Formats: sequence, C-alpha cells, structure tokens
Amino acid sequence: MRVRSPKNASLFGSLTGRLRLTRHVAARGLLSLSGIPAPIVGAFSLIGIVFVPIGLASLSASQAIVELVDRYDAECVSASDKVGFIQDTKTDKACTRTITVPKPMKGPVHIYYQLENFYQNHRRYVKSRSDKQLRYKDATNLIKTCEPEGTSADGAPIVPCGLIAWSLFNDTYSFSVNKKAIEVNKKNIAWESDKSSKFGSDVYPKISRKGDSLVAASWMRKCQKLYGRIESDIMASDEITVVIQNNYNTYSFGGTKALVLSTTSWIGGKNNFIGVAYVAIGGICFFLALCFVILHVVKPRTLGDPSYLSWNKESPDHPN
Repeated sequence: MRVRSPKNASLFGSLTGRLRLTRHVAARGLLSLSGIPAPIVGAFSLIGIVFVPIGLASLSASQAIVELVDRYDAECVSASDKVGFIQDTKTDKACTRTITVPKPMKGPVHIYYQLENFYQNHRRYVKSRSDKQLRYKDATNLIKTCEPEGTSADGAPIVPCGLIAWSLFNDTYSFSVNKKAIEVNKKNIAWESDKSSKFGSDVYPKISRKGDSLVAASWMRKCQKLYGRIESDIMASDEITVVIQNNYNTYSFGGTKALVLSTTSWIGGKNNFIGVAYVAIGGICFFLALCFVILHVVKPRTLGDPSYLSWNKESPDHPN
C-alpha cells in the first residue's frame, strides 16, 4: 500500500482546504439569495410606484389632445396623370378642404404637414448638405458633400446646396374658420439654436430661395414638420376651410401628404407610447415584486445551517 509522502499530504490538505473554503463561500452566496430578496422587492415596488402614475398621467394628457389629420394628396388631383399634373407649372393647383372640429381646440393650434413613404433618414439624403456653407458667409463654394445638387446649370454653387434643401416642402395653406379668415403665425417655428448658430446669421436669409426661411429651417430637421400656429381657440362643430396650393410632388415616388392640426399639453403632441411604456414597465415591476412575496409566503426557503453541508459533516473518511 502506497503511503502519501508528507510533502504530498501537505499539498493535498492545502488544496482540499481551499476547495472547501471556495465551496463554503459559494454556498453562503446561494443561501443568502434563497430567502426573499427584500432590496430587490423594494426596488421593483418603488419603480412601479413611480412609473405607473407617470404613465397614467401621460396617457390622460395625450388623450386630452385634439388632433385632426386630413390626407389631401389624392383628392387634390383630379387628373389621371398625377405626376404630369403636379409638374405642369401652368396648372392651377389650388385645392379647398373642409374640416369639422369634433372637440374644442384651445389655442395655440399647431399646424403640421405630414409625409408618408418619404425616407428623409436615407444615408445619401442625410449626407447631401454642407453645414459649413450654412454656417459661414465665406463658405459658399464648399459644396463637395452636396452632390447631386451642388451647382446650378451655369456652374454656380447653390446656396443652400444638397438634396435636403433642394427638396424643400413647398405646399402652402391658408385658413378660415366659419368663413372668417385667420392668420397663421410662423414665428419661432424653427429651433432658436438653428437660427442663431447652426445656419449662421449671415447665411441664413439665403435659405429663402424656395420658400419661407423659417419653414426652410424647420425642414432641415429630420422630424415632424411644423408649418405654423393658429393662436385663437377653435370651438366644437366649427368648420375649418383650408385652401391648399398643392405644389409638392409626392406622386412620382408613391408618397402621401396630410395636414395635421393639433393642440398640445405638457407632454407635447399626441403620443400614447410614452404613457403605455411607463405603465407597462411599472406593472411588470409590481408583478415581479408580488411574485417574490407570494413565493416567500407559499413556499418559504429559510437560510440553511452550514453545519448540514456535506463537507462539514463528520465522516469516518474525512473527519472535521
């Protein structure tokens, strides 16, 4: 029978001790999680208490917003050849639409134009602009990034250049409520940072090449487009008459156009997603906290006694 040398025995004992210590520490970690994790339940409950009321308040505010959407691209073109109609500069493209207000709309009423199937986040489209040209007066010739709309037919640089500026939305709207004309306020529809710094105070007025300068600055932003505001209140059952100059060509790429009239609240425009997301997250956290509590009540798992661990029990082969 082989007898382990003292050196090997010492090494074996050391390794065994380390293994027991490691297993013991791991077991303690598992045992500490075997009961109800009070901090986790508290955290889940706190998230639910905070998120659910915020979500309900957001949903209530969103539901209180009155939003009217009127798609007009199809109804404002009577010709079968819609592309030919919109490209004919001699054709009168005026179109009259009537919208009945279902609920009172407290001013200011925001006017938006909405385009569908128009991918303004396409990489080539987004890159086709020159920020330096928009910012600095002496950067007129910096048009390298503006292709294919960098120069005019005579080779002169276009200011502002690029596809974004070149495709500026140019439909116009005039409004009347109950046959009484109302003014559209187009002040401060562009971001203040755009007016003061992004587009530059010296270059900015040149943006009005294809339309109103503030509308142009709003168009340069890749988000829903604000056209203007109606500052007066509009009552329920009032009739809004909109005379539209249908100039913008969405027909060649199968796009659609719509006019949006909307009130606002502390969350901005109508948006149920924020409220639903908050309520859903808060509800899930409440549910998880409740599951932990029920699990602890129905099938509790008390912390174990380390003396009952297999490696701590007395054994003829491995005495403590």
